[in-house]
Amino acid sequence: MFARENIEVTKTRVVAQSRDADFERLLRGTFGMDAKVELSIATGAFAETVRKLETTGATVVILDIDPASDADFSTLNALTQRLGNAPPVIVAIPAFDVSVARQLLQMRVADFVVKPVAPLDLVRACARAAQSAKSGSTAEAQIYTFLPAAGGVGLTTLAIETAMLLLKGESGVKTNTCLVDLDFQHGSCCDYLDLEPRLDLDEIEPRPERLDRQLLEVMLSEHPSGLKVIAAPSRPAEMRNFDFEVVTRLLDLVASHFDNIVIDVPRTWFAWTDSVLIGSNRLFLVTEMTVPGLKHARHLTNVIRQRLPDGPPLEVIVNRFEQRLFGPGLRRADIEQALGDSLAATIPNNFRLVSEAIDRGVPLDEVKAGNNISQALTKLVFPPKKSKGAVKAVPTPAERKLALAR
Repeated sequence: MFARENIEVTKTRVVAQSRDADFERLLRGTFGMDAKVELSIATGAFAETVRKLETTGATVVILDIDPASDADFSTLNALTQRLGNAPPVIVAIPAFDVSVARQLLQMRVADFVVKPVAPLDLVRACARAAQSAKSGSTAEAQIYTFLPAAGGVGLTTLAIETAMLLLKGESGVKTNTCLVDLDFQHGSCCDYLDLEPRLDLDEIEPRPERLDRQLLEVMLSEHPSGLKVIAAPSRPAEMRNFDFEVVTRLLDLVASHFDNIVIDVPRTWFAWTDSVLIGSNRLFLVTEMTVPGLKHARHLTNVIRQRLPDGPPLEVIVNRFEQRLFGPGLRRADIEQALGDSLAATIPNNFRLVSEAIDRGVPLDEVKAGNNISQALTKLVFPPKKSKGAVKAVPTPAERKLALAR
C-alpha cells in the first residue's frame, strides 16, 4: 500500500481507532483489502478504547478523536508522550480548526487529516509519517522563498543561484533540491536555465487531488546539474489566479520529497501568497540599489510583519549593489539606515557575468568559479554556526499543513 510513496517495507501494520461507522469503512476499504497490510481497528470513543490499541510493532497509528472532548485530548497527549515518534501518530478530526490544529502540533503528532478524507490522501499521510519515522527524522524540506519588492530586481537569478548552492550542499554533499516557479504569468526560471516548463496546470486545476508523486515526476524539468524545476509555461496575457488547493497541494507534495525547495514568488499577491510565505523556513525580500527600491522594500517589510506576525524573519537582499566612496548616489550607510535590521545581504552588481550565465543556461560558477555574486549568496544561505539559531526550525508535516491551510 505504501509503495506508492516509494517506502520499502516488507510488512505494514496499521493500528487504528474509529468513533463512527463511516470512518471505519474508510479504514477497512483503504487498508483492509491489501494482503501486505495488517490492519487492527478499535471502535468507540478514543479515551475509552485507547487501552485496546496494541501499538507494538505498528508502522503507523491512526486516531479518530473528538476535538470537543477534554478526555480525548488529555488521553492523546499522554499517548504521544509515551510513544514519541515510534510509531508515528496521525489524527483524524471532523473539521479544520486552527486552535485544535495548534494543540495537535504541541503534542507533536506526525500529521492530521480532516474527515471526510479521500483514501489516497490518508495513504499519503501514512506514507509520509512512516518514511519520516524510518529515517529517524520528522523534518520536511527546508523552504527558501524569494519575493520581489518591485519588478526587474533580479529575483530569478538569485533564486536559481541559491538553488544551485543548496544542490551542491554546504559540505560538498549533493542534496535533493527543487526550484518552484510560482509566477504563472511571467515566470522565467526555465528560460534562464534553457529548460522546457512541464507543469500542466490545465490538467491539475480541475482535479488537484490527482496530483501525486507519479504525476509530479512527469511534470518536473531537470537541469544537467541535477536541479529539479517545477514551472508552467508563462502566459503573459492571462492573469491566472488558481484555487488555493492547487498551489498548496503542489507545495505539500514537493515538500515531502525534497531536501530543499527554493520558491520564486510573483510580486502580485494571491490568495495563497500568505500561506507560502508563512510556510517558509527563510523568507528573502529582493530589491535593488535605488531610492524607489529601498522605499518599496521598507514598506513591504512593514506590511508583511504586520500581516504575518508568526511568519519567518524577513531578510532583505539589496541586489546589484555598487560601493560608492565618493560622488553622488546611494552608499552602504544609506541602505542600512533605510532598512535597519531587516537588511540581510548586498549582492554585487555583475551584469556581464549574469548575462552570460542566462544566455548559456548555466549556474554562475560555471561561467566564473568563485565569482563575487556566488560568494555573497553563500554567506547568506550558509551563515556561520553561531547565526543559525535565528533561522526558523523545520516544521513537521502537520505544522506545514497548518501553515498552508490558514
